[in-house]
Amino acid sequence: MAARVEKIFTALDIGSSKISAMIAGRMDNGDITVLGTGQRASKGVKRGYIADTERTELDVRDAVEQAERIAGTNIDDVWVSFSAGGLTSMLTSVETELGGHRIEQEDIDHLLQAGRSSIDPQGKMVLHAQPALYTIDGLAGVKKPKGLHADRLGVDIHVILADASPVRNIDMSVRGAHLNVKSIIASPIAAGTACLSKEERELGVAMVELGAEVTNISLFAGGMLVGLATLPYGAADITDDIASSFGLRRAQAERIKCFHGSATTSPRDNHDVIDLQLDKVGPEADEDGRITKAQLIGVIRQRLDHLMGEIGQTLKGLGFTGPVGRQVVLTGGGAELKGIADYAQSALGQTVRVGRPTGLTALPDAHSGPAFAGLAGLALYAVQEPVDLRSLSGSHQNVQKYAGPAVIGRLMSAIRGNF
Repeated sequence: MAARVEKIFTALDIGSSKISAMIAGRMDNGDITVLGTGQRASKGVKRGYIADTERTELDVRDAVEQAERIAGTNIDDVWVSFSAGGLTSMLTSVETELGGHRIEQEDIDHLLQAGRSSIDPQGKMVLHAQPALYTIDGLAGVKKPKGLHADRLGVDIHVILADASPVRNIDMSVRGAHLNVKSIIASPIAAGTACLSKEERELGVAMVELGAEVTNISLFAGGMLVGLATLPYGAADITDDIASSFGLRRAQAERIKCFHGSATTSPRDNHDVIDLQLDKVGPEADEDGRITKAQLIGVIRQRLDHLMGEIGQTLKGLGFTGPVGRQVVLTGGGAELKGIADYAQSALGQTVRVGRPTGLTALPDAHSGPAFAGLAGLALYAVQEPVDLRSLSGSHQNVQKYAGPAVIGRLMSAIRGNF
């Protein structure tokens, strides 16, 4: 008997170069199946921020309608990604006295409700507030405390904050397209869900999302995101460099980058010729409008050298230092550049792989690359329907709150052997 759809979830990834939608179904056999996808060029987003609300509304509606036609269904609710700057990650903790009795679900619920009221957003908007790990009588790292006996029960709460105005603009644009925003998810959380293994997230890994105009750098350890930074550069900057160097339009430069570009060099590059097929060309091309592959790679490498230098400094600032062998995962559209993993491995001095989305069945080939890791991860994240403290009601439970730095220190000391 064919598997049947139990529930439908729709992911909407609003990026600087494209807006993509994915309708996925949770099947009765446990599979997460892609039912339909849609994509449109993003003309109203700059560096991850909404710059033209009306244009973004139209692009969102077009992408979702395309996915609806393929899936053969209409949707109302969407899970939306947020990739602009201003994202910060923090940990806080609360603890309550139990008196030695057996931990029931009611005790956990009261603790989580108290944790919700303990969050200090520091003038920002809370995107995520999720229980990470529990502590029992000082023992950290407990995932399922229910049924155990304890004198004290605590929980570490993982919080992601964002600047409020950009988030509200995303929300307004989506609702303007006559869609209900179920939740707005930080892009690193979504991408990590799709292309990082559970073991990688536990042991420690750095993920670098090379978007069109924004690069997000995030650290995962102990099963959660523990560090986050954003750079205002991306793969579109490489395209712009190619366009200005050879007198091309952006669309032509993007095509040449995708078909002929590479992050690594070979002896043949000086002999391989690329015909630009233009009447008017830039100063680096010959009179016939031709360039060598070596010239193209030279332009690409100049931008990559700067970008990887910034990424390396950011990783160091986040604490991702130590012995060689720790892994960096590249994802996003920029990770589709030929040879990027080998180049990054040499530049960063770390083991590097390209992260592609996993965990979905019937994923179209066109959406199976790193450029769609965020979209696929958003669908997977939505299907999990994770607990978020913002959805809980208030509580009068007496708790003790721990400062964020103390919690981070405790977490990092617990995973220092891996990180």
